[in-house]
Amino acid sequence: MKNVKKIILMLLILLVTTQSFTCYPKAYVDEDNIEKEEETIDFKEEEIDVVDNKQVKSPGKLRVSAHNAIAIDAETREVLFEQKGYEVVPMASTTKILTALVAISYGDLDRKITISKNSASVRGSTVGYKAGEEIAMRELLFGLIFKSGNDAAVAIAEEIGGSIENFANIMNDFSRSLGLLNSHFESPHGLDSANHYSSAYDLAILTSKAMENEIFREICGEKTISKEKYNFTREYNNINKILWQIPGANGVKTGYTGQAGKCLVSSVNHEGRNIIMVVLDCTDRWNQTAKIFKEVTDTNAFQKTTVKDLVNKEGYMQLGSLIQDEEFSYGYKDDDEIKIEVFHPIDDIKEGDVLGKIILKEKDKEKLRKALRSASNINKSEFERMTLVK
Repeated sequence: MKNVKKIILMLLILLVTTQSFTCYPKAYVDEDNIEKEEETIDFKEEEIDVVDNKQVKSPGKLRVSAHNAIAIDAETREVLFEQKGYEVVPMASTTKILTALVAISYGDLDRKITISKNSASVRGSTVGYKAGEEIAMRELLFGLIFKSGNDAAVAIAEEIGGSIENFANIMNDFSRSLGLLNSHFESPHGLDSANHYSSAYDLAILTSKAMENEIFREICGEKTISKEKYNFTREYNNINKILWQIPGANGVKTGYTGQAGKCLVSSVNHEGRNIIMVVLDCTDRWNQTAKIFKEVTDTNAFQKTTVKDLVNKEGYMQLGSLIQDEEFSYGYKDDDEIKIEVFHPIDDIKEGDVLGKIILKEKDKEKLRKALRSASNINKSEFERMTLVK
């Protein structure tokens, strides 16, 4: 009997010891290791999703197992899908989208930067830069986006801002200039902190702006970069698997912390349009992003049209003859409502002045608006005599 008790005791000790070596605090899990958990994407429609720990049916309005999610048209900023998209939440390494954009805007891409001890010792996911190494700003950007390198983020911040705190101030000024009203940044890497937050919508707007930048597009859209291409110190392989998993994917950034959960900001070119998708705190981020993409492309006909075509279609023929034309694409639906407003000028009209606006709505929710600009100089009294209604 004593021998049996000894065996049981030894087994218990072995079990506890094994667990102590395999359990890590969630907030300190390396993003590079997290990336290896999910390998495939399933495009099949699921009948049941788990949302906020509850089972919900997929048919009807799409629900995804992300705490926050959104999809927008990158050019028009039209919201194509949204689920708690405006809630303020932690966003982990998706922060690095702004870090990269600030670095591209203010940094010298060819300048060699000496890696500091502070940069080399930062926790979380890193490239593996050593203190004293000299790395060009361009290479740091690839380390930042490809490997989600916190060491690259700190090196960039110290180079441009002099310190993480000063760089965070630059980030906040830059974000406000882009119209991000529900975001605040305390670091270049996005590790959890009390006043570091954003929303899915703000991240989508930020990404749509970043994707207008040729350098940013090249960095986040590449799958691998050899060190010979730019005379880098090492090769870089992109950890963002969405680039392989959705046809047309051209970016952008993964993220993970204990508070933010698994995050993913994606850009996919579809029929000449960039669709930006954001999922935050989403364990199944690859599949849920694919699910949003399928929903958006299945339910929106991304048709090309012009401002004049829409104005004339609504019967405002004379107004259509006065305005500048502009071609654009948007997610058209049969039940879209088109509303046109004409302003009353207080002075004579000059070419380029705004005569009114056109608003597109879906079920009373605004999805797009365009200014109607004068194609020529028009006398105020002449304009007022015109029949500008149906």
